[in-house]
Amino acid sequence: MKIYGKILVFALFCMLIFLGSNTQNPKVLFKTELGDIIVEIYEKDAPITAKNFLRHVDENRYEEACFYRVVTIDNQPNNDVKIEVIQGGLRSIIDENILPPIEHETTDKTGILHKDGVLSMARSMPGTASSEFFICIGDQPELDFGGKRNPDGQGFAAFGKVIAGIDVVRKIQQQPADGQMLISKVIIHNIIRVK
Repeated sequence: MKIYGKILVFALFCMLIFLGSNTQNPKVLFKTELGDIIVEIYEKDAPITAKNFLRHVDENRYEEACFYRVVTIDNQPNNDVKIEVIQGGLRSIIDENILPPIEHETTDKTGILHKDGVLSMARSMPGTASSEFFICIGDQPELDFGGKRNPDGQGFAAFGKVIAGIDVVRKIQQQPADGQMLISKVIIHNIIRVK
């Protein structure tokens, strides 16, 4: 009887490991000319935003993407509320690779706050995000719901976090810029799922 109990416990243990491995968040690799960045995508917490981003990735829509904007404390003289991010994407409003805009998922609903290394969607008005994204450098609470960076107070839709390559993110932010626009865009060779 003891042997059967041990087999049952072992089988349950294996099943839990299997189930646990199937519920992990997807990981995405940004292969840039300055190095690799790996991001964990919070598919369950921000389903609309994550699905949109992963669709861009899976359909190879980010084929000609780049990081093109860097926001530092020193290059936002007209903003009372300062932030630090790098922004990337397709950068074109007329591009066949851009999918239609998605519903805005606020941080008060997802629980994903704009902490150091968090990946979020760029937008103008709520509900206009599609292909452009940014990565936070340091904690950026003014980008959360109720934050003062945008007058509408809706914040931005965070949906992932850098788990490797934050040094590459910081290196991109330090590239020469004219205002907030990089003088030489940082090419993203590919964005692919790695797990």
